[in-house]
Amino acid sequence: MIPATFDYVRPASVDDAARALADAGEDAKVLAGGQSLMPLLRMRLAYPDALIDLDRLDGLREIRDDGDAVVIGAMATHHQVIGDPLVREHLPLIARATETVADPAVRHRGTFCGSLAHADPAGDLPAVALALDAVLLARSVRGEREIPAAEFFVDWMTSALEPDELLVGVRVPKPGTGWGVHYEKFHRTAQAWAIVGVACAVRRSGDTVEEARVALTNMGPTPVRASGVEDAVRGKAASREAFQAAAGHAAEGTEPPTDLHGSAEYRAHLASVLTARALSTAANL
Repeated sequence: MIPATFDYVRPASVDDAARALADAGEDAKVLAGGQSLMPLLRMRLAYPDALIDLDRLDGLREIRDDGDAVVIGAMATHHQVIGDPLVREHLPLIARATETVADPAVRHRGTFCGSLAHADPAGDLPAVALALDAVLLARSVRGEREIPAAEFFVDWMTSALEPDELLVGVRVPKPGTGWGVHYEKFHRTAQAWAIVGVACAVRRSGDTVEEARVALTNMGPTPVRASGVEDAVRGKAASREAFQAAAGHAAEGTEPPTDLHGSAEYRAHLASVLTARALSTAANL
């Protein structure tokens, strides 16, 4: 199909982009990599009055050290994120999960922050941002705003961004030493969306689990933090048996969808199985 007509704006600065977005009103869309937006436009599932193209904003492609955190700019591509030394050193869970996104062509054009702003609960990266307590950085003509990942994803493909706000980056705290990480997902075919995914980080002290972070992909209208699992393993000896038992809490408080790929019950079972695997791998068992 051919997209509906729209005005096209290609600003030269972040301030210009924020101004253009404010002027365009509620029926505007922001274009970064376009790997999620363009299919929606072609199918007329989205029909904005204006499209704000960020391609000229090279400053937003930066990935930088911010002391106790790493800041990923809104125009940094998946490919850039995967290969970045700061990400690989301090945020290996992001690197590992981003490697599973779609295919090389999409990863060379799609952006990390664009995936977060798209807020698709079947996307791999929102759950990772939630597990790592990331903070999303929004800009508008009214100023800047920081939005914790726990508050950013509010409903199916709906974020906390206001209509005039532009996502300019994400700040991810460096977890520090002693963490093992893993991203486990099940999908029917290569490059397909996850039927269920699990983002997991485990910090051990000897044989004891000091802390665990677990977030689930596609187990509700937003990514879900599996707090029941985290509580069940905290302070316990790291073992496959303990992780298997803890993983039984994975589906608690979730709202898994039923669709052509599986029932809600099937997804709940998958969440338990994949969580046990992710915990064991992250703990190096």
